[in-house]
Amino acid sequence: MKKTILLLLAIIASFGLGFAYKAIITKQANGQTTMKKVTGIGGIFFKCKDPGKMKEWYKKHLGLNTDRYGTTFEWRQGADSTKKGFTQWAPFSDSTKYFEPSKKDFMINYRVENMEALVAELKKEGVTIADTIESYDYGKFVHIIDMEGNKIELWEPNDINYNKISGGVTK
Repeated sequence: MKKTILLLLAIIASFGLGFAYKAIITKQANGQTTMKKVTGIGGIFFKCKDPGKMKEWYKKHLGLNTDRYGTTFEWRQGADSTKKGFTQWAPFSDSTKYFEPSKKDFMINYRVENMEALVAELKKEGVTIADTIESYDYGKFVHIIDMEGNKIELWEPNDINYNKISGGVTK
């Protein structure tokens, strides 16, 4: 009986420690602590004259299974290969205002963890936060501006709901 209880406590403790380590802090060699910030690429967005024709071109010549948004690439997360991850590819009209205030023809979306804590840290570091955090079924979003004026989208994904929305189809 004691062995069963000890084994159960050990499993619970290892689960808890694993979550705490992954979700909160990693130590750097110099002794400072820092949050894990970007965990991957969430999306590549670019302007073009005709998004519909661009999606058709990529479908015909490169085999992308496009829909009204572009396409979604499905992959397995390195830290836990049982979990899916997603990267969105999407052409936008060259007249879109979505990338503003940036004058660039592209925007990168980075996957992040713990959005609220990250935004608080970025504010302390003097990074321009372009808007407020918005929450959807498939994750949280906020935009920042880098040192050259590029608008960057940060996404804390809910991959389970994103998979449901995207139809769970690898593209």
